[in-house]
Amino acid sequence: MTFTRITVDPLKMGGVPIIRDLRMPVSTVVKLIADGQSVEDILAGFPDLEREDIAESLRFAAAAVDERQVPLLSA
Repeated sequence: MTFTRITVDPLKMGGVPIIRDLRMPVSTVVKLIADGQSVEDILAGFPDLEREDIAESLRFAAAAVDERQVPLLSA
């Protein structure tokens, strides 16, 4: 899977994945969605973002989880 809107540069934001060099971490967008914000609310709050930035952030997060073992607490 290719991501054209996500960049990772160790010299920017400590190397965390960001959206189109906007200094907006992918994790911020994912957290906003997880907290129940709508795409429209996010776009209104961050006018530099585009709808496709949000969609690609979610695809990137899904791919990152597929690629790594995530430690989970057992019940």
